[in-house]
Amino acid sequence: MKINEIMSRDICTIQPEQSIREAAEMMAKVDSGALLVNEGDRLVGMLTDRDICIRALAKGMDLDTPVRQVMSPNIRYCFEDEDLQHVAENMADIHVRRLPVMSREKRLVGMVSLGNIASSNDPNITNTVLRGVAQAH
Repeated sequence: MKINEIMSRDICTIQPEQSIREAAEMMAKVDSGALLVNEGDRLVGMLTDRDICIRALAKGMDLDTPVRQVMSPNIRYCFEDEDLQHVAENMADIHVRRLPVMSREKRLVGMVSLGNIASSNDPNITNTVLRGVAQAH
């Protein structure tokens, strides 16, 4: 099975100069704990609800702080035509719950998460990722 068969195509992005307040509002509206950060047509980072809490609010930053100051800039990703087993193993190795999905032209086309992988109905693949993510904590 390929990643493009299970990935979420409906993804929400934010610009790096938008505020973390706007990001939190967007997360609440779309019921997501993560946003991809785009600058023009380039993926430049990811922002999670945890980034907002730990990197901004816990350090006393205000809600007008730009996303750029608290996002994770070194983004890992996979390609839409990669095999699900390979991506699951990679996610386990790097201990992540979600990965942006790119075309071979490096255009953002989706997101793959633990939920997407669970929907594949392959317990071996799901267990691979879950074991890797659990080790991160």
